[in-house]
Amino acid sequence: MTHGKCAGSLSGSGIRRSPRFLFESDRPLSDTTTTSSSTDSSWGTFDEEGNYTPRQIVSDDLGMSFADAIAGTMVSVEDGQLVHGTVVKIDKDEVLLDIGYKSEGVIPSRELSIRNDVDPHEIVTLGESIEALVLTKEDKEGRLVLSKKRAQYERAWGTIEKIKEAEGTVEGPVIEVVKGGLIVDIGLRGFLPASLVELRRVRDLVPYVGKTVQAKIIELDKNRNNVVLSRRAFLEETQKESRDSFLTNLKPGEIREGVVSSVVSFGAFVDLGGMDGLIHVSELSWKHVDHPGAVVNVGDKVTVQVLDVDFDRERISLSLKATQQDPWQEFAGSHEVGQLVYGRVTKLVPFGGFVQVGEGIEGLVHISEMSTHHVDSPEQVVTPGEELWVKIIDLDLARRRISLSIKQAAEGGELAEEYRQHFEIDEHGNWTAGQDDAEREAAWAEYYEENPGEAPPAADGAEAAAPAVADVEAVADAEVVEAPEA
Repeated sequence: MTHGKCAGSLSGSGIRRSPRFLFESDRPLSDTTTTSSSTDSSWGTFDEEGNYTPRQIVSDDLGMSFADAIAGTMVSVEDGQLVHGTVVKIDKDEVLLDIGYKSEGVIPSRELSIRNDVDPHEIVTLGESIEALVLTKEDKEGRLVLSKKRAQYERAWGTIEKIKEAEGTVEGPVIEVVKGGLIVDIGLRGFLPASLVELRRVRDLVPYVGKTVQAKIIELDKNRNNVVLSRRAFLEETQKESRDSFLTNLKPGEIREGVVSSVVSFGAFVDLGGMDGLIHVSELSWKHVDHPGAVVNVGDKVTVQVLDVDFDRERISLSLKATQQDPWQEFAGSHEVGQLVYGRVTKLVPFGGFVQVGEGIEGLVHISEMSTHHVDSPEQVVTPGEELWVKIIDLDLARRRISLSIKQAAEGGELAEEYRQHFEIDEHGNWTAGQDDAEREAAWAEYYEENPGEAPPAADGAEAAAPAVADVEAVADAEVVEAPEA
């Protein structure tokens, strides 16, 4: 019978299974196929006798070649292309990424992150879907090499350019301290200069590592791969309202407490609790200051007076010495013209010499007041560092000037108040004790024992000279006692 012939033809011919079974199912040929005519089949054809002729397989159900069908299962990649894939393996020095290519892509550890020396396990996890950029389709070892950080870099540039145009802010963790500033991860390496980290310059940048900061973009150059950030600009913008309020409530003449935030060559900055103010070096002390660091240090708590508030430039001028006793006021309040004071020669000039008679107080001994005889140059009478008695002959507080005299001190006179408790004086303040050198030396020894900081260096083991004062009997005889040399 036809049916039997058909069945017999299939079973006895040794025909191989159609390749179509590989794509659909392994179903057998139908036993009910008729032989009434030549019939088409997806597997082949039957003639009138029921003989089966397999059809040559040249395409699948989609109408493409077998080779095309295989190629269609893989993605096409080119150098510089962005691709997506799944992390399938993580090693200490590389990560394997399945992107649907004929082979898995390799991401070297250095191409995982903009951070240096990272552990791949800290960047990606198995099964994670990530984006990468194709570095090369085939390296020397035939591998597809990818980069996660460069894909991130390309995406970040587009975002950052838009933020820069909109004058917005970026945010990211500080990942590294470099020379001159910090590196911030904003999808790429953003440089934050040390001078722009805070409203004032920061000396120690290490504590910022790991912290997330916000900043403004102040410079952007893709060709040079250069992104410069400013956190100070962000702080100034966000704190403008509070700064305006702070400046409005700050009045010149006010006394404020603060903490020294930084010391520079021209002065010191003080944090007043809302903004920083500057104490210029000239306002640090009533004395001459060679460097502000000799007066204050970072972290010192200080009391200052507000000198000026500049609203336009948002600057505050402060004074430390204004909160301290003016040594000139103090000296003028406790000394009078005609009194004898003890001092040290600090400097000689052609027209005389300067003598320090108090802390930060210097007076001039004009060359005409150095001796009773003619003097061609100050060096003939005194030398720098020498200590001696002088008389105040003029005191000008307004101009901060004191005129002194060595020759008039030799004539005697009233001792200044600070010396009187150590010597016997008459009702006019003149020294009445000490008729010989031994008594005078004993009196001075007692004075220096109670005031060790004022003791001058002894010359050849001798004590400092006593002041020349008028002896009562000598005055009666109208004679002047000369001061012994130191």
